[in-house]
Amino acid sequence: MTQPAHAQVLAVCDRFAFEGAVTDLKVCGNGHINSTYIVTVESGKRYILQILNTAIFKDPTGVMNNIVEVTDHIRKGLAAHGEDTERGTMRVIFTKDGQNGYTDEDGRFWRAYDFVENTVCRLTVDSPETFARVGEAFGDFQRRLSDFDASKLIESIPNFHNTKKRYADFLAAVARDAAGRVDSVKDEIKFINDRADKCSLIVDALESGDLPLRVTHNDTKLSNILLDEVTEEAVCIIDLDTVMPGSSLYDFGDSIRTGAASAAEDEPDLDKVHFLPEMFKAYARGFIKGTGGALTEREVQMLPDGGYIITLEQAIRFLGDYLDGDTYYHTDYAEHNLVRARTQLRLVAETETYMDELREFVKGLC
Repeated sequence: MTQPAHAQVLAVCDRFAFEGAVTDLKVCGNGHINSTYIVTVESGKRYILQILNTAIFKDPTGVMNNIVEVTDHIRKGLAAHGEDTERGTMRVIFTKDGQNGYTDEDGRFWRAYDFVENTVCRLTVDSPETFARVGEAFGDFQRRLSDFDASKLIESIPNFHNTKKRYADFLAAVARDAAGRVDSVKDEIKFINDRADKCSLIVDALESGDLPLRVTHNDTKLSNILLDEVTEEAVCIIDLDTVMPGSSLYDFGDSIRTGAASAAEDEPDLDKVHFLPEMFKAYARGFIKGTGGALTEREVQMLPDGGYIITLEQAIRFLGDYLDGDTYYHTDYAEHNLVRARTQLRLVAETETYMDELREFVKGLC
């Protein structure tokens, strides 16, 4: 879909209940999924205006309903404890006719938020101490939503972390061999098949009630935390499009997959790819502190499984896409997805060697 002209964006602004006439409109170029604008009105107040990518989020109204429900719940908790309700969570701006978004004549879905002033984003984790702070922020997100009924939310991306289904899809990709690549990756396929029983561990525990259903963020990286520009303390969690029902282990594991790795997920030299137990421990310490006792003992015990399974799941997804001819992930060269899969498999293999140590560590955090 083509990007709208300046006049079209201004016309969309007029649909939302902004506090005054628009005086400035700037494109914000950091997003990879959604098109984003910064809108300034007469009073100087600023807003975020976005086009939601409906190719990925096929139920945009449902996504926005999730976000409204979650942010309203957090805001009520902030108010009850005398905390900052203006900066402590995102605030959805409704349209003038009371909707949480607007679909224009070209089919684009628009939504708006208050701009959280005096905050910054950081992109890289440079130390265990920083990673612990990331863990604490996402743990606090879990704490604030621990009394929210996650079943009220839709799955913004159905089966996103259903590792059991991801493995079944992988087996189908192997059987199809659409790109004729199966024979070249038999070792990788065997590695995954040998761990097939791990794929259902979290899903089955959720279904049996052994793990509670939680609100999950599903993109737990440093850049999705707004930090105070002076103190660099966490202010609020952003990018809530993938908020949905799931397990706290999903959010924990998503952070560990990237933050406890010594190299980028597409590092071709596997000698540079290692699991970093000290980063795992730092994040776990921060995460548990942030949750403030909201997690069950079983959830804490299974934190190492979260990191392990989400990493295995991503390997499955990368290798499956490679077998299908690279139809989902953007690739820069022919074996890009294979390289990505191999880094994840290396991390899985190394994590296995530390599992006893990690289990003993989180046991001490209970």
